[in-house]
Amino acid sequence: MKNLRINKKRLIDRINTLSQIGRNKNKELTRLALSDEDRKGRDQLKAWFGDLDLKFELDQFGNMFGTFQSEENKNEKPLMLGSHIDSVIDAGIYDGVLGVVGALEVVQTIKEEGMTPSRPITVAAFTNEEGVRFPPSMLGSLVYSGDLSIEEALDTVGMDGKRMGDELERIGYKGENLPGFIKPEWYIELHIEQGPILEKENTQIGAVYNLQGNSRREITFTGQANHAGSTPNKMRKDPMQAFSYFSSSLFNYINDNELDTVATIGSIKLQPNAATIIPAKVTFTLDMRSPEQTGFDHAQQFVRALLKEIEDDGKYGVNAREFAIFDPVIFDEEIGDTISASAEALGLSMKKMTSGAGHDAQMINRIAPAAMIFVPSKDGVSHNPNEYTSDEELENGVNVLLQTSLTLLSKSK
Repeated sequence: MKNLRINKKRLIDRINTLSQIGRNKNKELTRLALSDEDRKGRDQLKAWFGDLDLKFELDQFGNMFGTFQSEENKNEKPLMLGSHIDSVIDAGIYDGVLGVVGALEVVQTIKEEGMTPSRPITVAAFTNEEGVRFPPSMLGSLVYSGDLSIEEALDTVGMDGKRMGDELERIGYKGENLPGFIKPEWYIELHIEQGPILEKENTQIGAVYNLQGNSRREITFTGQANHAGSTPNKMRKDPMQAFSYFSSSLFNYINDNELDTVATIGSIKLQPNAATIIPAKVTFTLDMRSPEQTGFDHAQQFVRALLKEIEDDGKYGVNAREFAIFDPVIFDEEIGDTISASAEALGLSMKKMTSGAGHDAQMINRIAPAAMIFVPSKDGVSHNPNEYTSDEELENGVNVLLQTSLTLLSKSK
């Protein structure tokens, strides 16, 4: 069905519908995982599943699935397509949503053509991909892959002090199925790039063959508050000196060794945070990413050794909380090649690329062959209300998802 195309207007209408769920009085879009706004988004997605007569199922962590199947193929492992619908604070409208509504559009297009695929097609929306309210990110797909127990995940306490299991019950989206109950044959996630490469290179489609490893920590150095003018530097227990040594040592190590690792200190808090007082405590976040396992491992080892050095000096208290350590991912080459071929067959320019951001696909890749499709992000902006991808670029991405799906399904007959 090389000439089959999706309905662009229907796709955009669904994106726009979800974009209005979670708007506050200032028109900011915030749909945090397991919030009332998330429940309303889930209600809308469930209604769309019903409109398409998909088999709706939930697992115990609130991961949502709508499956298009027939009597002939219902015992086959499905092709799974999806992403997430939770958002960051003051979000854009495409992150995650494109992968879910794009999957719906693929299913509806195939159904309207009267086709009976060789395998079921499951549309997935995973819980708490963003990890804003309940760190870490990609928790729903991590649980689904079996790499985190459902018991531990449900006991996760959010930034607001609420427990995930209780919030799932409260919004009515805790299911009975064990995570992983649907075993996909393949998983494909369509997503905006969230970076500038495709737009800068005037390329329409990214075929994502690998994804950077990611570690996230919260680190605290504790010293002693004191007067800013009367204590000599050598006699101070100033945790900002420890912070300065740590950050300069880390960045110099990465740069001097030309590692493919990036490190970001994105948040820093001082106590008591006053101009005339030596701080008693500095707490900061450290996000580190690398596409290659060797560089990723070297950077982790260096950070741990550096923290131990500061602690062993005996001058400062050191506490490092590791939120997540996710190794680099190599996606399935067959799916990647099929994405590339589908883009070229549609006359679209294509680039093989690495994902700099984390996605549910990296977790599902642990249990099934997976890959991703990227479409351009204007100016590389995401997690921001200025996040933008044109209607035509969105349509291109979903058509590539459609043709990739049809090709994989034809191979499994």
